[in-house]
Amino acid sequence: MSEQYYEIALLKSPLSPLTFKSTELIKIGSLVMISLKNRKKEDIGVVVKEVEKPTFKCSDISTVLETFHTKFTLEVAFFIAKYYVCSIGEALGLFIPFTKNSLIAIEKNNFDTNIILSPKQQEAFNFCKQHKRTLLFANTGSGKTEIYLKSIEKVLNEGKNCVYLLPEIALTPQMEKRLKKVFKDAVAIWHSKISQKKKNEILIKLATGEVKIIAGARSALFLPYPNLGLIVVDEEHDDSYKSEQKPRVHVKDLAIYLSQKYDIQLILGSATPSLNSFAKVPYFRLKETFHQTDKTFIYNDSTLKLNDLLINKIKEKLDKKEQTIIFLPTRANFKYQICSDCGKAIECPFCSVALSLHKNHKALKCHYCNYTQQIIEKCPSCHTGILKNYRLGTNELQEQLKNIFPNNEITTFDRDSVKTETNLKKILKDFNENKIDILIGTQMLSKGHDYHNVTLAIILGIDSVLNMTSYKAREKALSLALQIAGRSGRNGKGEVILQTKNQEFFETYMEKVDYKDFLENELQERGEFYPPNTRVAKVIFSHTNHQKAKELMEFYTRQIINYHKGIELVGYKECEIFKISNKYRYEILLRGKDIKKILEFLHSIDSPYATIDMDTLA
Repeated sequence: MSEQYYEIALLKSPLSPLTFKSTELIKIGSLVMISLKNRKKEDIGVVVKEVEKPTFKCSDISTVLETFHTKFTLEVAFFIAKYYVCSIGEALGLFIPFTKNSLIAIEKNNFDTNIILSPKQQEAFNFCKQHKRTLLFANTGSGKTEIYLKSIEKVLNEGKNCVYLLPEIALTPQMEKRLKKVFKDAVAIWHSKISQKKKNEILIKLATGEVKIIAGARSALFLPYPNLGLIVVDEEHDDSYKSEQKPRVHVKDLAIYLSQKYDIQLILGSATPSLNSFAKVPYFRLKETFHQTDKTFIYNDSTLKLNDLLINKIKEKLDKKEQTIIFLPTRANFKYQICSDCGKAIECPFCSVALSLHKNHKALKCHYCNYTQQIIEKCPSCHTGILKNYRLGTNELQEQLKNIFPNNEITTFDRDSVKTETNLKKILKDFNENKIDILIGTQMLSKGHDYHNVTLAIILGIDSVLNMTSYKAREKALSLALQIAGRSGRNGKGEVILQTKNQEFFETYMEKVDYKDFLENELQERGEFYPPNTRVAKVIFSHTNHQKAKELMEFYTRQIINYHKGIELVGYKECEIFKISNKYRYEILLRGKDIKKILEFLHSIDSPYATIDMDTLA
């Protein structure tokens, strides 16, 4: 048989597709094994195109695997590669391929949720049915989950699949329970902490139609669905939907694209929706709540520390056998240590950030490169000064509270304490069973958990979020504060204490006016300069040679100014964190309304030292 020639995209590789030959006809989308020069192991690639015989010599495709990507997957991957500026191999690396049994037609079902919606919920449900894309702008406790469940019931009974996205795996135990109560074994949970063996079992059941709903984090969107009919994005405002690794896909935005192009129903849900979604997606406002909450707000402008007000309020709740949650933006014991004489912080030798103090591990740690060293007594710079601790962290607050309330159970809820799915489930179970009196955590606390006995929410360090150098700072700080406040008083009276020097801002938008008023005001404030009315991208140049990184930034800055009209250069400078893992970092921030012109420039950047972040959140 004559030879055929194909372009093969290497999975997860930044390389452009390479040409290989075969004596057999291979279907576009097939996964194959290929050998590259100077590599001992074979690589996996995807056939993305059939081509004419090239002028150069080609190697053979060694094996055609029994897995493949569909036309749909390939189209979406090419969109990701173009929009998020990565290789097609990196984009395809996000997806799990189909097997030959994956495309069995799913039978129509006969699920009955037995959920009776309130008149307002029914109105919201009907709105979702009428619109292909809906933002369910629903107050905490208004019952948006019931609307999700009714929408899933409808889609499953049409013989289609549903993916239910959550921003954090911290939410999956709670949602798994609610989904399985209604849909039994048709539900599977998918996230990074699930074992590979369990993942393989889920994929087989998804292919055969036994599993029809996948609930999980970002990666759940990239599974081989036989017939995807509904995407639910819960807590859609959450920045966790944006990947920090290449390709820097925003899964919520990708879900909007899939809904538009492939006629898939999409429901975005949040009590504090993102400004982008509010401005671009038809929304239904659901205000009425099932549990009437009488919430009191108390503002305290002291610096980040325990004081008499906080201690007395916590004691009051403990005496009543009620629970308290405390938010802090910082884990560990302290964010940094500063010398009392020379004023220098103890920095990571590889990053331009201060080392965080972890007393439990008797170590100073870098939260960027994971460098660890022993706790030191004297300042390494001047050798005379005393090291003082600054910026209270979750572990230190736990220690301080244990000294004050030795007979109570006080637990932390952050990335240090939640390392496995078992840890996660145990903490949430113990807290909901009132075995934990005080739960101290980072942003994980805000992620939509139902805590029925919490009557006090304390929000510390929120000003550090409000004062971030980001166009989203106000939106992020207020959303976070409202989400944490929403955990208190779910079944009656609740109190919220905010430690802030910006009382007027929080008081206005948390008590006096609706969050919708904030969004409308913020839309005016941003005007034509920031999203949603314009596109923003960031390019970071990092190199072990400080001068080379700077020269790259300057070169591409000149490119924008001289050759790329229609793109505005917002700024160029050293990154806020100048060095990470021994690499010096410079950045360019640009914006424009013409997405084609922005992407044309971003795709013209030809440097392995450049990191491109389209629709940056910074």
